[in-house]
Amino acid sequence: MNKPAALREPMDMPDPYFPVKLHTCRHGSCGREMFPPHWHEHMEVLYFTKGEAVIECNSVPFRVREGDVLMLNCNDLHQGTSLSDEVEYYALISDLSLLQSPSPDAMEVKYIAPFVQNRILFQHLIRGDESVTGVMDEIVREFADQQIGYELAVKSSIFKLLTLLLRGYTAETPKASSGDNTRRRNLERFAPIFEYIEQHYLEEISVSQLSRFAGLSRFHFSRLFSELTGRTVTEYVNHIRISKSEYLLCNTEMTISEIALASGYQDISYFSRTFKKFKSVPPSEFRTFAPEGSERGRP
Repeated sequence: MNKPAALREPMDMPDPYFPVKLHTCRHGSCGREMFPPHWHEHMEVLYFTKGEAVIECNSVPFRVREGDVLMLNCNDLHQGTSLSDEVEYYALISDLSLLQSPSPDAMEVKYIAPFVQNRILFQHLIRGDESVTGVMDEIVREFADQQIGYELAVKSSIFKLLTLLLRGYTAETPKASSGDNTRRRNLERFAPIFEYIEQHYLEEISVSQLSRFAGLSRFHFSRLFSELTGRTVTEYVNHIRISKSEYLLCNTEMTISEIALASGYQDISYFSRTFKKFKSVPPSEFRTFAPEGSERGRP
């Protein structure tokens, strides 16, 4: 389905370290629009606790009521209209990068990458499933209490939720068995490549160099690399470098320029642009989100 770019909703996260948020939403007046048509790259789960509404997802209407869960896959175009004078629901919005590993592993290849790439899609309406609503209740409690370690609990619950959805509410999945076996073999073949990048991210790394290591043509190497990681080589190297810079921003007193160099970037402007592309905020602003107890650096 083609979605107008104008309907794309920018999705800022309050904490770049923890790209997931929970909104408590309340709407009155039957027949009123709750939210206009929009879409975003993030996964969203709506958990209804009061009233009735119609949520239109990719032009298909779903009538929801108290206790229902509506799953919105990444990039789904959706809008909502109230059918009661009082409608209340929770909106869980998550950037699936929260679940991704810096280096690909079997779970990343088999599940997380397909989630992100829309190769695994879930049914939208979930009704009468206490396992799913129980997980949503856990997430709501953790956000409300925010006790130490609540981020770990929320992330764990999102994994649990995705597992329940995968087992009971899958609408579309990638080809099974033989494809999975091929991906696992390729993952093993590329393990030394990932290790090399991890050890040499400060140096210049080229596709030609890596393809020679793998004994593959540039074209074949690039295709397999993208299939395994969901990224080009340049994007993957930048991902590693930006991950390293995150630690330095929050745990050292190095300047931004020093961190850029220590993360493999010779050009501070390019570093700042790349960092913002990955984290949605520039490095200087990201630094202000450093957890209490970490060493705050100079701007």
